[in-house]
Amino acid sequence: MICSTTKNTAKFFSSIDEIPSKTWKALGCTENIYFHPEFLASLEKNHPEITFIYIILVDKENQPTAFASLKIINFELNSIKNDFETLKNIGRKLHVFPDKKPLKLFVCGNTFVSGEHGVFIKENQDKKAIIKELAESINYFVNADKKLKKQIDAFLVKDFANESLFITNILKDFGYHPFSVEPNMKLQLHENWQNFDDYLAAMKTKFRVKAKKAFKQSSKIEIKEVTLENIDDILPKITALYKKVALNSGFNLGVFNLETYKNLKEKFGDTYILRSYYLDDKIVGFISGVVNKQALDAHFVGIDYQLNREYAIYQRMLYDYIEIAINKKLKILNFGRTASEIKSSVGAVPQDLTMYLRHQKTIKNKILKLFLQRVLPTPFQQKFPFKTLEPKHEKH
Repeated sequence: MICSTTKNTAKFFSSIDEIPSKTWKALGCTENIYFHPEFLASLEKNHPEITFIYIILVDKENQPTAFASLKIINFELNSIKNDFETLKNIGRKLHVFPDKKPLKLFVCGNTFVSGEHGVFIKENQDKKAIIKELAESINYFVNADKKLKKQIDAFLVKDFANESLFITNILKDFGYHPFSVEPNMKLQLHENWQNFDDYLAAMKTKFRVKAKKAFKQSSKIEIKEVTLENIDDILPKITALYKKVALNSGFNLGVFNLETYKNLKEKFGDTYILRSYYLDDKIVGFISGVVNKQALDAHFVGIDYQLNREYAIYQRMLYDYIEIAINKKLKILNFGRTASEIKSSVGAVPQDLTMYLRHQKTIKNKILKLFLQRVLPTPFQQKFPFKTLEPKHEKH
């Protein structure tokens, strides 16, 4: 435990290993894989460049009420591309962001996966009070260390769905500004879909034809499961493919170390999905994901972009995720951010996500508010591939 910062209502830890097993038991959060100590330990072990902090909030009887996963990261502003580029340049001109050095961000949430994976609140708790307590604990932790207080540029709390905003908007009282980010593309799996053919049968002709064309184009591709036996040989190859995708992304909070997959496969077995795609013995892609309760969450993918169009690699991957989810009898498929239009063509609909950002300096924080009002998700044309189900975008 980080002894320099003790607070009556919060305990601070710098490693998952320091948190007693009775605390996990009392919280009851390990059914959710993102709050499982083994999952968190895998991220921690493979990302030494990140400072990990964990907060356990406790009640008057010293019983755990909530858990928060936090990180201190160096965010490279030069990694921001596409729509965010203009905003980044304005931010630099107004000195909201540093010119040459990276932005030191104190993040609450999972920097690699989109969704509400930063804060777990135990049942029967006052959620607003917990978020308020968390905001106070973050301030306490940073202010208690003069060196750290000087280093941190900004605080980010990520990613909340619309139905959580009535709770999380209390962060505004602490100077945080909400802004919308790229949505999570979410596919609701119909209970009548017993297999992939049922999914195809539910589609309008145009989209079914498109799917069959993608399968025809990708017919030469051989799909192999990545196992603990073959992972060492495959890792360097899939890392190269992942880096190409990461470079194409407009906004990345960090580079994921694919060595993490070894730990995840070891600890979670078939719950962690990892598949490789081969063309004439050459690796041309991979997909990863995790089964979390009733959902399949798509994680990172890697694609050989030069062959993607000809062999419909990415399109095929999306259908494979769907087939895995149907075969596992799951209810939801979270495709995550990016490539919203193509994901909507396979049936996914956008789920709005909100982040909260606060600058450490008061005046810069006021400028930041104006700046964030201009940050909007990239518009895209929503497709409706199903015959009867016309999904509706979740509105604010």
